[in-house]
Amino acid sequence: MNRKKSLGGSVRRFGKHCIRDWPLILLILIPTIYIIIFRYIPMYGAQIAFRDYRPKAGIWGSEWVGLKWFERFINDRHFSEVLTNTLTLSFYSLFVGFPLPIIFALLLNTMELPRFRKFVETVTYMPHFISVVVLVGILNMVLSPVNGIYSVFFHAFGGEGYPTDIRALAESFPHLYTWSGIWQGLGWSTIIYTAALSSVPEELHEAAKIDGASRWKRVLHVDLPQILPTAATLLILRTGSILGVGFQKVYLMQTVLNKTTSEVIATYVYTTGLGGSNQLSYAAAIGLMESIVNCILLVTVNWITRRLSHKEVGLF
Repeated sequence: MNRKKSLGGSVRRFGKHCIRDWPLILLILIPTIYIIIFRYIPMYGAQIAFRDYRPKAGIWGSEWVGLKWFERFINDRHFSEVLTNTLTLSFYSLFVGFPLPIIFALLLNTMELPRFRKFVETVTYMPHFISVVVLVGILNMVLSPVNGIYSVFFHAFGGEGYPTDIRALAESFPHLYTWSGIWQGLGWSTIIYTAALSSVPEELHEAAKIDGASRWKRVLHVDLPQILPTAATLLILRTGSILGVGFQKVYLMQTVLNKTTSEVIATYVYTTGLGGSNQLSYAAAIGLMESIVNCILLVTVNWITRRLSHKEVGLF
């Protein structure tokens, strides 16, 4: 009886809270429905990775083949190349793109001219609002060996004829992909660190000044420790998508000449699934394997971070 009364009381309290907070519930209802429709319901179709899917037969009517497609991908001659390219772009972007926003936020925080600081923030934020298609178009215009800025500088320094097309070099693709992404997202990525730095108590800086700490020492021992928990959380989230190299930008920059370094898991899934091969089960298996590896990496990095930080940060 006591358990039933306790359960009934909990239900009544929950109902009162729902009535009281109905605007907030309505506010989160739309994103919740969006996540359910576009994130959870599609998981039903993930089972085609374990079937020999035939659209005419449907999902349940297709033959169950177990891990056949996963084994095929691992034994595929393109497996090592695709995985290497994906990891190269991911870790290159992570090692270069992760610390730069932190450094940039710390530099902005030390600026003593408010107007100049706002100007720099605005200029660095603006590229974030450029679409990927426009970004690749700008990249092609700048690096064009015929009439691009690259060609202008080449002739200005005494070059004759047309310079080498950097876009066609396979070894230049990782650098173009990574640094164009940093140019586009550097300013936007600093926002969360700038917000974290704004909460640093001014008393800490005053005390450090009294102790004779230089500006560099205050950045190193006052500002940086304040944003480390935020940086650790963002590192965990970013590691969770280490294999999730964006499809759109890679596909737009990809050519026949640079395909040896630009073919990543996302583009390979598109090629095998919708690019003429129509191997839907095979493509689904590759995408599912990517998600599983990302999940394992996310849990691993989160566990390591919690151990190193004595459980002060971490997602779960």
